Amino acid sequence: MDLDVWLLLGAVVVIAAIVSVRFAHRSGLPSLLIFLGLGILLGESGMGIPFENAQLAQQIGLSALALILAEGGLTTNWRHVRSAVPTALVLATLGVAISIVIVALAVQGLLGESWRTALILGAVLASTDAAAVFSVLRRLPLPPKLAGTLEAESGFNDAPTVIVVVLLSATATPVPTPWEFVMHAGIELVIGAAVGLSVGPLGAYALRHIALPASGLYPLAVLALTFVAYGAAAVMHGSGFLAVYLTALILGNTRLPHRSATRGFAEGAAWLAQIGLFVMLGLLASPGEMPGAIVPGLVAGLVLVLVARPASVLVSALVVRLARLDRLNWREQTFLSWAGLRGAVPIVLATIPWASSVQGAEVVFNEVFVIVIVFTILQGPTLPYVARLLGVAAPAEARDLEVEAAPLEELNADMLQIRVPPSSLLHGVEIFELRLPAGAAVTLIVREGRSFVPSPSTRIRVDDQLLVVTTAACRDQVEQRFRAVSRRGKLAGWFGERGRPG
Repeated sequence: MDLDVWLLLGAVVVIAAIVSVRFAHRSGLPSLLIFLGLGILLGESGMGIPFENAQLAQQIGLSALALILAEGGLTTNWRHVRSAVPTALVLATLGVAISIVIVALAVQGLLGESWRTALILGAVLASTDAAAVFSVLRRLPLPPKLAGTLEAESGFNDAPTVIVVVLLSATATPVPTPWEFVMHAGIELVIGAAVGLSVGPLGAYALRHIALPASGLYPLAVLALTFVAYGAAAVMHGSGFLAVYLTALILGNTRLPHRSATRGFAEGAAWLAQIGLFVMLGLLASPGEMPGAIVPGLVAGLVLVLVARPASVLVSALVVRLARLDRLNWREQTFLSWAGLRGAVPIVLATIPWASSVQGAEVVFNEVFVIVIVFTILQGPTLPYVARLLGVAAPAEARDLEVEAAPLEELNADMLQIRVPPSSLLHGVEIFELRLPAGAAVTLIVREGRSFVPSPSTRIRVDDQLLVVTTAACRDQVEQRFRAVSRRGKLAGWFGERGRPG
């Protein structure tokens, strides 16, 4: 009977969470806030369900984060993130270190915390959250390089922050020296990268050459491979998070059988992991203890958002520029600073010192909980406005469209959706004047709620949505041509406009 009741309650919570996603999508709020609210409602201050097991929360949380990272890697477009990887790696390593030091100095100096507690709080807050970034930023029309930087950073920076938090939570040893941090983190990251770069290609080769008896086995096999990488890296004392992300990134960008179904399955599994994770963290929280964490949480959060994050972005951008790896202008740097969303990752990381019985760890958990709620409400809904204010939004940018009914993977083709914004010079251009490559065609136009198949002489209008089918080989040319015409009109080539991203 108890099992039946728990199954009923779990199903009701999942359905309520799914329904709430629609509200979150319309409001621009990350859905994690609603899921956390459901957990608090079910917890000791609501329906009275007791949950105080920090060790179990840590284990469930890390497993859920691995699944969320796997989905992020599987759905990340390598073409978009490839040029952004150097910047993302610097942000995920040097940027994380700068953020930890600045927050720790402020917490120790302003709040009088011990150095271990201050460093733990800085490390817990240093990582941007993959779930929050993927759910919010993928709805924003951003240039590929900027979106790719944020996505890759959120995928990479979990690994070093977990390593630092675990080292700081080892109460049996003194606080490690900077050299010990670098040595431990470097070894674990190298092992994790080696495992991920091995399992990914081997798994892709096996899935392409082994015919499974049912199509539903392919999504299971792909997710299982990502957890093989996670477990293997952990057993070898490496970074499981880096291994799982790299494996998923390789598998997600390989032409595998039933790739669309695999991505859909991974997305559903990640949603379920997010719902379970956030509801559990809401259950673990004690609202009665939160008032005492508001002031120190706001102080640490303001230092993080207004000082630590901008400083880490500024220094990282300077490093990649001096190394001639990338170049970010001040508008992009400002947006990167504001878009460093925190979500489940800091709360899960805060359970590590709590489970290790570090003195004051429960207070740190409460402060992190306050910071995540307050600054997610502040940053999440304002990102579209900040993007437009800074001029980094790209409403005419093509987006991937997954069509499961069409055998696009068998044809080695992609489908793109392009919306024509008011400022675009695509307005008035006839379809034939686009001069798309031979492997691409505008197959459908949606205009004022009505869809039709265009002719070569059909003129494109503002607010049209174009569906473009293109072979994988000429996709980049198609995207560049649309960018060029959108910026300079049908004679873009005469003006030297080639439609490069950015």
